[in-house]
Amino acid sequence: MEAPLLLLLLAAVRVDAYRPVIIVHGIFDGPKQFRTLSAFITEAHPGTEVTVIDLYDNLSSLKPLWTQVQHFRRAASTVMEAAPDGVHLLCFSQGGLICRALLATTPDHNVHTFISLSSPQAGQYGDTDYLNRVFPECVKKTVYYFCYRRLGQRVSICDYWNDPHHRSSYLQNNVFLPLLNGDRPHEDMTAWRENFLRIQRLVLIGGPDDGVITPWQSSHFGFYDSSELVVEMRKQEFYRNDTFGLRMLDARGAVSVCIWPEVKHVQWHSNHSVFSSCMEKWLT
Repeated sequence: MEAPLLLLLLAAVRVDAYRPVIIVHGIFDGPKQFRTLSAFITEAHPGTEVTVIDLYDNLSSLKPLWTQVQHFRRAASTVMEAAPDGVHLLCFSQGGLICRALLATTPDHNVHTFISLSSPQAGQYGDTDYLNRVFPECVKKTVYYFCYRRLGQRVSICDYWNDPHHRSSYLQNNVFLPLLNGDRPHEDMTAWRENFLRIQRLVLIGGPDDGVITPWQSSHFGFYDSSELVVEMRKQEFYRNDTFGLRMLDARGAVSVCIWPEVKHVQWHSNHSVFSSCMEKWLT
C-alpha cells in the first residue's frame, strides 16, 4: 500500500474516533457566542460533530432551570442516541448547572466527559453586572427576599442563588440547587447519584479573575461559609457525604480541576490557551 493512501486511511480512522461534543450556553447568550469554541474543537479534532443546542437563548435563559433542563435533555438525547461510543458535554456558566441536572435525571445517558466551564456549581452569591441586569438596584444581601419565594424560583438565577447568611431559607425554598447537590434529601437522590456517576470524567474550569462567578471557587465546588470565607470542595458537606457522587468520582481520579487567571467570564469560550490546556485532551 502506498504511503499517502495509508496516511489517508489512518486519518479517517482517527476522525471516526472523536466523540460528538454537545455545548450548552450560559445565561444571556446563545449559540453565536460559541462559534469560536466550536472552531477550536474542529481544528484540534477534525471531523468532530459539534452541536450547540439552540434553546433558551438570551433573555429566555431566565426561565426556571427545571423547565430548561427538560428541553435541553430532550435535545441532547437526540445526539446521544446517534453516538454509540458516547458524547462529551461542554457547558458554560449557568449551562453547567443545566447539564449536571440533565446528567442526574437521565438514567441511560452516554456522556463520557462533562466539562463545566466557569459554572457556579456550588451556587452564586455576589454583586455583579449580571445580578444588576436581573435585579436593578438590588445588592446581594437583599436578593434572598425575592429569590426564596415562589415567584423568585421562576427566575433561573434564583435557582442557584445560595445566600450563606440565610441557609435555612435556601434549603427550604430553593427548588433546584439544594436538590441537585443533595443538601435537601429527596426520594430521587440515589437514582440521581447513580446517573451522574455514569460519566467517566468531570473537568472543572474557572479562575480568580472571572468577575461574575462569586465566589469564583464555586466553579470548582467551593463556596462561602456564614462568614463569607471560602470552603474548598473537599470540605463541603455534599462532598463529605457524597450526596451526588462527587467524592466517588474524585476517588476514581476522574475529577480534573483547571485554574486559569486573567480570564473574564465572557472570555472563557474564546480563549485558545484555556481550550488547549484545559479542554482539548478530554474531547477525543
